[in-house]
Amino acid sequence: IDEWNISKEFIGIILLPIIGNAAEHYTAIKVAMQNKMDLSLGVAAGSSCQMALLVTPFTVMVGWWFDVEMTLNFHAFQLAVLLFSVFLVTTILNNGQSNWLEGYVLLVTYFVVSLIYFFEGPGGSHSLATLD
Repeated sequence: IDEWNISKEFIGIILLPIIGNAAEHYTAIKVAMQNKMDLSLGVAAGSSCQMALLVTPFTVMVGWWFDVEMTLNFHAFQLAVLLFSVFLVTTILNNGQSNWLEGYVLLVTYFVVSLIYFFEGPGGSHSLATLD
């Protein structure tokens, strides 16, 4: 992490979900191309719920087992990103229809959040958790 100058948050919030859910992403894109949007959204939402409700708490418990300090205590920026993303996805999926502009908004939002976490830098002095 220090050699590549990448923050732990970038790896855990951006890279791991992309790599870990590659099969779900492929399936969602494939069925969306076949115009089966209900199945595509179900796969995408199910994958996100699986990460949030199973993988993250399980990872914390495994960390406790190995005496690694892990917590689900999110700092203010992470909480703001979480609330904003839930609001944005709920707003877009609420009407049951989608178009290219809504998809583009989601991609740009993900890209901006990725850039923020990428340029955050490793170490406590560069962290967004301390807003000094």
